[in-house]
Amino acid sequence: MELQRNKATDYPQELLDLFDLYVHGDIDRRKFLDRAQKFAVGGVTAMALWESLRPNYAFAQQVPADDMRLKTERVTVPSPNGNGTINGYYVRPAKITGKIPAVLVIHENRGLNPYIEDVARRLGTNGYLAFAPDGLTSLGGYPGDEEKATAMFPKVDAAKMFEDFVASAAWLKARPECSGKYGAVGFCFGGSTVNKLAVRLPDLNAVVSYYGGQPNADDTAKIKAPLLLHYASLDTRITGGFPAWEEALKANHVTYSEYVYDGANHGFHNDTTPRYDEAAAKLSWQRTLDFFNKYLKG
Repeated sequence: MELQRNKATDYPQELLDLFDLYVHGDIDRRKFLDRAQKFAVGGVTAMALWESLRPNYAFAQQVPADDMRLKTERVTVPSPNGNGTINGYYVRPAKITGKIPAVLVIHENRGLNPYIEDVARRLGTNGYLAFAPDGLTSLGGYPGDEEKATAMFPKVDAAKMFEDFVASAAWLKARPECSGKYGAVGFCFGGSTVNKLAVRLPDLNAVVSYYGGQPNADDTAKIKAPLLLHYASLDTRITGGFPAWEEALKANHVTYSEYVYDGANHGFHNDTTPRYDEAAAKLSWQRTLDFFNKYLKG
């Protein structure tokens, strides 16, 4: 029996915006349910709406965890300037000829969940080494439950977690099977993080940010990597910050491409929630692969 996926168009935009506030920790579940009550009609409860908007990881698997084309393993990376160590999911093609480029994959604001692991596998099947670190490592790691993960996330020391990602990037680039060329892709919190990594790491060869927050003008001057920036038209909270950043990107001669996906919501690439937009997700992912192919394999 095929699973039925709800679409963003099945919900009022105001309700999706309300859920966005919940996802980003601006309101708790109780406030979401209180405010969602007015959308609970025809026998549907506010709790049922909340449940229907949450991720369903049955949808997340585009590449099976046991795909014979890949080798996958859990690894622990030293992070002396961060939380000491960070755990992650390392993916590489089963058959590697010579050295190949690598991509660091940074998750949303709830740690290394099945969706992000699948993104790493998608990169592996396209001929990349991929490492997806878990920013929740210092609190025991992604707990297997989205609400618990969202509650845990603000409790991690943000500065130390960023150093954990810096250590992850260095570890990945230093793999003996890595060609020395490496990039980063991130989603939501991860989109903001890879933008910060572009500021911090002048040796990054390519950065793809999905609906990520923008660095300030002074930090933008430090960016050397070419950027590919994906935004959603309905995600005014994040997309609205781009015009000011674009001025800084142009002033500092940063190479960038920017796309706004019409009618898409924040999180449109995440195929586990109703905010998923299949057309925008597929087009943006093809652009991501083309971008990495150009700057990492070219």
